[in-house]
Amino acid sequence: MQDRDFFPLIEVNGSPYERGRQHGEKAAARVKRSAAIYARALDGFGFPAARLAALIEDFRYQVEAFEPDYLQEMQGIADGAGIPFADVLMINARSEIVTQARLQHQAALQPPPADACTSAAILPARSANGHLLQGQNWDNRLDCAETAIVLRILREDGPDVMTFVEAGGLARYGMNSAGLVLNGNGLSCGRDFQQTGVPLPLIRRKALEQAHFAMALQIVAATPKACSCNVLLGSSLGLSLSLECAPDETFLLYPRQGLLVHANHWVNPVARGKLAETGVQTSPDSLYRDVRVQASLQAAGDKLTLADLKHAFGDEHATPYSVCRPPRPGGQGYESCTTATLLMEPATGRMQVSRLPCLQPRYATYLMARGSAARF
Repeated sequence: MQDRDFFPLIEVNGSPYERGRQHGEKAAARVKRSAAIYARALDGFGFPAARLAALIEDFRYQVEAFEPDYLQEMQGIADGAGIPFADVLMINARSEIVTQARLQHQAALQPPPADACTSAAILPARSANGHLLQGQNWDNRLDCAETAIVLRILREDGPDVMTFVEAGGLARYGMNSAGLVLNGNGLSCGRDFQQTGVPLPLIRRKALEQAHFAMALQIVAATPKACSCNVLLGSSLGLSLSLECAPDETFLLYPRQGLLVHANHWVNPVARGKLAETGVQTSPDSLYRDVRVQASLQAAGDKLTLADLKHAFGDEHATPYSVCRPPRPGGQGYESCTTATLLMEPATGRMQVSRLPCLQPRYATYLMARGSAARF
């Protein structure tokens, strides 16, 4: 095994701008690839330049009102990587911007199969070592295997953060030195893109900056969003909750039998009664992916380990529409797959990540400890 078989670890510190500049410099090639991927996507949809500029400006305003330091950090990334600020903001709002472009382009077409993710948590009562275990499959573009990084953010005004993210992004999934852990899944409903809101990665980053579980829950639940999402938010103190977030309302799911699993459809019965589900038409396999992971973990016994979580996320039932997906062409015009699997144990500050587990399920270990190197 060689370093290139895994995601690079980037550590940053200092002021928000300085952290961003270090990020941009150390991961310059990957930041540029991230920006190029979504620029090509927008070109393919024929998204008007004036419409993109208006969206960028709207999201800039939303970010400034939410956390001005994030604009400074994004400017630092742009300067460090040598790309325009707008490209970095697009990376951080890519779900909102690219989806709106796709909806405009395909308004009269049958929706194509979408990328998807499957998340799970094992609570301490079911964990062999008594620790919360949590993770997910990240199903996304195949070419994102060349853009993602593990970013360790050293902070003087709160907990350190370690996040798995596309280079140029401020956060996607991860944990912090206070024992919080966060995963996410796409959701969609009829309320999406009816209002403006804070880009989802920045909400996740803000949640991961919190020292207390309650404050992280408040950030996820109460921040206005442009589109729906699910967030699996846990604490090393022993609890994980699933927050199904519509743009303007949040619904909760609690663990059952010490397990919590989520894919890409609404599960909370109140949400199902109030919202128009629009995700199943593009991710029909969601309806059994969560069932497969839940069943795998239940069958593994009363006390579970990270190995059991790896096994569940490696399920190939009904491939290529499976929990662990091999590369396949999608209706969006690119190949997608299970680009990464993440496993986290917040009590020990340990994250294991496999790059392209659908092809080679090998894991690297990243530690929260400052200055620690990745272990391949």
